[in-house]
Formats: sequence, structure tokens, C-alpha cells
Amino acid sequence: MEYVTLNNGVKMPKIGLGVMQMTDPVASENVIVTALEMGYPMIDTAAAYGNEAIVGRAIKRANVNREDIFVTSKLWVSDMSYEGAKRGLEKSLENLQLDYIDLYVLHQPIGDLYGAWRYLTEAYKEGKIRAIGVDNFTLAKLVEFIKFNDVKPAVNLIQANPYHQRQDDLQAMVKRDVQMIAWQPFAGGDGNLFEDAVLKAIADKYHKTVGQVILRWLIQRDIVVIPKSSSPERQAENLAIFDFSLSQEDMETIKKLDQGGGFALPENADQFERLLNMWEQFFG
Repeated sequence: MEYVTLNNGVKMPKIGLGVMQMTDPVASENVIVTALEMGYPMIDTAAAYGNEAIVGRAIKRANVNREDIFVTSKLWVSDMSYEGAKRGLEKSLENLQLDYIDLYVLHQPIGDLYGAWRYLTEAYKEGKIRAIGVDNFTLAKLVEFIKFNDVKPAVNLIQANPYHQRQDDLQAMVKRDVQMIAWQPFAGGDGNLFEDAVLKAIADKYHKTVGQVILRWLIQRDIVVIPKSSSPERQAENLAIFDFSLSQEDMETIKKLDQGGGFALPENADQFERLLNMWEQFFG
């Protein structure tokens, strides 16, 4: 296993299991137990996913030590305030059946971010959280947050994959010692990424799958990855990326696939309102 060291000295695995949409009480718990016992060192959940309790039960069931698992969860926008963050964190700890969470993140840059961060900073100093971070922050918002808070975000989660490489984001985060975490490293199944001829040729060269090449490419850029999979076979495949390295030539070849862009909150008022309404419908 490979690790990154966050700006507060905490070691974080370079790969974890994303569990969004894993909400079946029995099947999802079994999937997570299998992943943990297979060797996954990190689980990435969130209050909005509605499965923190499932993750908590899986951790209790799995034949693993708590200190060997890096648990990440996130505060949803409905709790984005000082009191809301206090309530949200306590609920997350209760659901997960844990005394502390390794990384707790503001899930979206919406609401009373400074109030929520103030409480998370207090909880961090009390040892309830080992590291605190942000999710989907633009570079401008990230720089603002660093400037006006005593505790710098340890991470920023953003969408990143070979078609949306976020090279400027990575450069800016490295400069400011904020760890980049890639969600949707496989582009959420969009864009036929697994059928890309360039990626398939590189995968054949190393006798690996396209998925393994994508994950290896990301972690060689020192980006943490949290691929989602309910399949034990795919889970094992995603873990088997530490026995090879991509050449610099292949890294540069993949770099040419960049189409720019990536998820960002819409600036158009009507689009933003529709997004908020959709989130309220699904996540509360």
C-alpha cells in the first residue's frame, strides 16, 4: 500500500472504496465487509449517502483493526453551520459507531461554511476528527478558505479522470499543501472511458486493465482515488495497482487525453436553483 502525508502529518492511503448509492442494508454491508477483509485501507462515505450506519456495521463485522482503517465522511449542506456541523458530526459518529473519524469534509461549498468549519476545527482539536477537508471547492474558494481560517483544509475532493485531469487544480493544491482526492476516477461510466483506444493500448502493454491504468496514473500524480465497486472481482482488480508503474512516456500520453472541465457548481442562477432543489429532494 502507498500513502500520502496530509498537511497535519496524518498518513492517508492512496486508495479507498467509494460507497455512494450502496444503501441496501444487507448486500451493501456484505460488500463493504468483503472489501475491508480483502485489504481496502479506506472507506469513503457521507451523511448524504444514507449509508453511514451500514459502513459502521461493516467495520464492526470485518476481521480488521480499527486503527488500520481510514474512515472518511462528509457534512451535508443541510447541516452547513456551526450548530449544524456539531449535530452532523455527532450523528456521523453515532452511525459509524466510532470514537473518531479520520477525515471529515464539508461536502459542498454551500451554506455557512465558516460557521461549520469553526466547529469542525474545535472537534479536530478535541480529537473527534484526525483531519478536516473540503469537497468541490474552486481554487478561488480554496485560497480564500486557507487565508481566513486558522486550520488549513487537509484535502479537497474534486472530479478527476483522464478526460477531466484538473491539472491546474493539482498544481495549485500541491503549492498550498492541500491533498487532492479524485472522485469519479472512471468518469462515472460516461464518455466510454473504458473503451478509449489509447488507454486500452497502454493497459495491454502492462497486462493490466484500463481501470488499473487509470488508477495507477492518478496515484502516480499523488492523487488519492476512491473508486466505487460492488463487485469483489473489480474490488480486487482496483487494489492490484501497486505492482507496476507507468513510464513517463505513458504518463505523458495519457495527459494528452485531457478535455478540460470537470464538475463545478453552475454559475447560472436557474441551473444552480435546480441543482439545489434536486439535492434537497434526494439528500434532504
